[in-house]
Amino acid sequence: MVKQLTGKHVLFIFVAAFSVIIAVNITLAVNAVKTFPGLEVKNTYVASQQFDERRAAQVALGWTVVGSHQDGVLRLAITGADGAPVEAAELSAILGRATQVADDVTPAFVFDGTAYVAPMELADGNWNIRMEAKALDGTLFTQRVIVDVVR
Repeated sequence: MVKQLTGKHVLFIFVAAFSVIIAVNITLAVNAVKTFPGLEVKNTYVASQQFDERRAAQVALGWTVVGSHQDGVLRLAITGADGAPVEAAELSAILGRATQVADDVTPAFVFDGTAYVAPMELADGNWNIRMEAKALDGTLFTQRVIVDVVR
């Protein structure tokens, strides 16, 4: 004997299906907000007021920055417009994943004459170095450098 599909059965199927969809959406939204705050600057309006001046000053330095990781060493190479290595007056950096702040660390960079190096074991994947360097003339240089680690 085959049971008949009634209105109660259809209502139950409808409510159950949409409950699953809504639960999954809420879970994904909560995890997205929890793992990446999306904060680049505290006040975007204030940051925008000086953006052009800071960008022009950075471009005038002529620096090129390249990050790499090999054999347990994180390398941050800064070169000037003439191609020569640059030693900044000050350098601070945070290394982390692009999508979350849980893995953020501060590498202990040391200038070895050609680049800034720090011993660091990294898992495979996309890593970002958010660096701030101060030139000898006091110009602030900020950049996000992508390091792709593949073994």
